[in-house]
Amino acid sequence: MFLTKEEERIYDGERGWANQTCMKILVRLGELFDAEKLIPIDSAHVSGVSYKTLGDAPIQFLRALADADAKVQVRTTLNPQSMDSRYLAGKLPEHLKEQQLNILEQFEKMGLTKSLTCTPYYLHSPRKGSHNAWAESSAVVYANSILGAWTNREGGPSALSAALIGKTPDYGIHRAKNRTANVTVEVEMDIQNETEYGALGILLGRILGDRIPAIEGLPANSRDMLKQLCAAMATTGMTNMLRLGGTKEGEKISIESKQIKETIEELSTASTRQPDLVFLGCPHCSLNEIERIAQLVEGKNVKNGTEFWVCTSCHIREKAIDQVRMIEKAGGHVLDGVCTIVSWTEKLQIKTIMTNSAKTAYYAPTLNKAETILAQLEDCLKTALQG
Repeated sequence: MFLTKEEERIYDGERGWANQTCMKILVRLGELFDAEKLIPIDSAHVSGVSYKTLGDAPIQFLRALADADAKVQVRTTLNPQSMDSRYLAGKLPEHLKEQQLNILEQFEKMGLTKSLTCTPYYLHSPRKGSHNAWAESSAVVYANSILGAWTNREGGPSALSAALIGKTPDYGIHRAKNRTANVTVEVEMDIQNETEYGALGILLGRILGDRIPAIEGLPANSRDMLKQLCAAMATTGMTNMLRLGGTKEGEKISIESKQIKETIEELSTASTRQPDLVFLGCPHCSLNEIERIAQLVEGKNVKNGTEFWVCTSCHIREKAIDQVRMIEKAGGHVLDGVCTIVSWTEKLQIKTIMTNSAKTAYYAPTLNKAETILAQLEDCLKTALQG
């Protein structure tokens, strides 16, 4: 890789150990993918925030960076943590809370924004055509596909390194030639709800691998629906973006209603229709989604013995405070800054999770040790509520 004189000085340690370490990570990554240089970025988004998935060893590395006065050079947001301060923190062992707070403290010392969300684009949407270094796979696909930003799917360490240096290797989706669709997907059914969008994403991720699809036949639905498609595609595949319409050349793949139905059934692993937890908000709910849930909840109450969680960011929660009160008046919990997938649900004796998120349904059996029921939002609410 070609390095500028300043980059060479950082690589040689003239700007301190922390910057040298991050520069070496970026250079090694660039060498692996044949990048010729580093390019400036507008923003970074760092994963590896939940103590449940991060564990103890990486905390020492984060502390070493923070103690060496490492500071981010661009706007940098954080993925969700393992608990929220209002509800789950009071139900979990104190040492889990302490270690989670320890992780957040190190990130804050380095100047990262305590966004704690998998949808950082609701907080600040990246500029169309801007280069970024994001590590949350669902946000990567959404940013590239829907927002027109440019970012590879970073790992937590590489995203953090890019944030601290302000640059990332120039390879992959950062190059225009690698953003062209190379397979056409024809959806030969009427996709009607967010669960079917998610099932389509799970199916396409498995079929496509790292290929970029041009998808034909989707109705002109909202970005909330497309968010589920992007998240699910990233769950089972390695593609970093999709195109809505476009190429008719090359391989063509047809998706029929039977395949979507079978995917939903496969993701529903529970032997019961009575979940311990009904969960909405993966990826984190938008303002529009919170408002819709509140409208459907009004005048009803959560059933005894059932947990009802809605996950979003603190940014959206503050904007939707009246709707949050409506949901919580009904007995639900609007959790901000936390992801159910990387939370400690098994410690709360939650063994069956019902959700409208295909991504959650895919991961919960392994990460949460829970059986799953995948169903559209209205069905989830019917199960969670009475009245």
